[in-house]
Amino acid sequence: MSIDTGAINFGGRTAWARNLAAPVRSFLSTESGGAVVTFAAAVAALVWANLPGSHSYESVWTTTFAVRVGNAGIAMDLRHWVNEGLMTLFFLVVGLEAKRQLDLGELRERRRLAIPVFAAIGGITVPLLIYLAFNAGGAGGHGWGAAMSTDTAFALGAVALVTPRTATRLRVFLLTLAVVDDLAALVVIATVYTTHVSIAALGTAIALFGVLVALRFAPFGRGVISIGLSVAIWVAMVKSGVDPVISGLAIGLATSAYPPSREDLERAVAVTRSFREQPTPELARSAQQTLQATLSANERLQYDLHPYTSYVIVPVFALANAGIHLTSRLMSDAVTSPITLGILIGYVVGKPIGVTAGSWIASRPALHGPRSPLSGPALVTAGACAGIGFTVSLLVSSLAFSGERLNEARLGTLVTVIVAPALAWLATQVLRRLPSTVRARQIGRTAEDIIDLVDEVDPERDHVRGPDDAPVTLVEYGDFECPYCGQAERVIRELLAEYGDDIRYVWRHLPLNDVHPSAQLAAEASEAAAAQGWFWEMYDTLLSHQDELGPRALVRHAGDLGLDTERFREELLGRQYTSRVSEDVSSADESGVSGTPTFFINGRRHYGVYDIDTLTEAVGAAKVRARQLAQAAQADGAAAEPAGSGVQT
Repeated sequence: MSIDTGAINFGGRTAWARNLAAPVRSFLSTESGGAVVTFAAAVAALVWANLPGSHSYESVWTTTFAVRVGNAGIAMDLRHWVNEGLMTLFFLVVGLEAKRQLDLGELRERRRLAIPVFAAIGGITVPLLIYLAFNAGGAGGHGWGAAMSTDTAFALGAVALVTPRTATRLRVFLLTLAVVDDLAALVVIATVYTTHVSIAALGTAIALFGVLVALRFAPFGRGVISIGLSVAIWVAMVKSGVDPVISGLAIGLATSAYPPSREDLERAVAVTRSFREQPTPELARSAQQTLQATLSANERLQYDLHPYTSYVIVPVFALANAGIHLTSRLMSDAVTSPITLGILIGYVVGKPIGVTAGSWIASRPALHGPRSPLSGPALVTAGACAGIGFTVSLLVSSLAFSGERLNEARLGTLVTVIVAPALAWLATQVLRRLPSTVRARQIGRTAEDIIDLVDEVDPERDHVRGPDDAPVTLVEYGDFECPYCGQAERVIRELLAEYGDDIRYVWRHLPLNDVHPSAQLAAEASEAAAAQGWFWEMYDTLLSHQDELGPRALVRHAGDLGLDTERFREELLGRQYTSRVSEDVSSADESGVSGTPTFFINGRRHYGVYDIDTLTEAVGAAKVRARQLAQAAQADGAAAEPAGSGVQT
């Protein structure tokens, strides 16, 4: 019985990412949806605060809520519970994703941190100078911290709306910049806008944080103890007088991310099988703990928390803080208010200038700086997207101002949510209208991609479909018995048909012997067929008959294809191609591959779904970048040619 791949809904994910939304693409797609919900919440807050004859908005959010145990406890109004409690979880998720980029993503080459860090410094400094130019020596001078930090959720949402979904470099750059912004802003809140600090409580929080970091080496009980310690750290920060949201970012940055090892996955499968044979409570708990242990705490926390922070916590924050009672006096005062203008112009003008200037300085050869990951026009777009101030800006405003000045500051912050994305959209329109040669040269000057695939494709050894000079190479680590590989085969066929000579496809073996007992023999059978020049025919047969991979069935497949069955049977029985399959498995291990199917596009690992639309988009983006890099190389060669010809004459 063959598998009808046409009847399957392709929604799989590569390897261990199949059921997780943690990688950058999933993180950012959730941010775009969350930004829309947050904007709707902000509009709802404005409507609520301006209902005729109603003061319910402020009365609700200033209601005191207390949590007490005996004589000890914490009492705050609802707005502060949102700002200092729920938002701690938001900054935790931001820290988790930043840490994931440092451990596994674009920033694992530490030199590449210089560009977004300097961009963030520039994006903080220039807006502050603009704000102080309006307010230095005035009543609003103390609120300069309200003009410094990019709102992560809105900025990433703006990127998703105004740029192609494949602009991952821009998103990662902006995410890193926003984390540096947030960290700097939280330090400012802790030092400038904190009136009283309890050294004892702060020292307790730091000591508890050290225990939390050391807990990763504990042999058991880490989950429950970690939650208890995190809550204790937050309480200690509240008691210290320092804004406790900084604890969320710190915990996130301290939570390591790593891919699951094959050994851990195989152990999890063995324990799960034991439970299937003996379904006892002890084995059930052991299976659960073993499965969780295969994934990093970073991945698990993101999967659990990110939807709530994007679709609940940040929108609730907007609902609690964006409500301004708009009066004719406030509107007329805001037009000339140095507070409103300082925040608005600082963000929408100062951020693009500061981000671009900081990136330019960091990439100077005189400073031995790395090449920028973004072209000049893309940096301007990133700077425009970074010009949205919301979360931290409103937090600082609530600490620095009160009464009418607070409303003026809030109004300036809210206007950035509209103006900055509009400027980012204009920047993308200008970028698209640049001549192709100019865009190619700009991209040619950016940093090279970080290659995830350790073993380069070798046409003399690898199994390749497509021309060697194709601009896009798609490598798949697969298992002939894996049902997800069977699903993906139809997608690969469609890609090859659509892109023709623009793509070459490479299959490498990764038989998952612990879950697919026939996978190893099927891989060796394909190599036996390859020895007779029939690899791809056997490949097609095996993936279309995944339930017929026993020794007799494999010999029958060989006969149906017209192979020398005696030679095929002898080589299969002699296990002559075990070492050849093992070479692929070793290369998979070196590249951090632990499941099937796992794809690499021009050496970069593809995370997330592998349906036809997603892979087509990813392959299309790789093709465009490869063509632009080739065009840039040609343009540089043409520019150098006149000098050479002049020497000859």
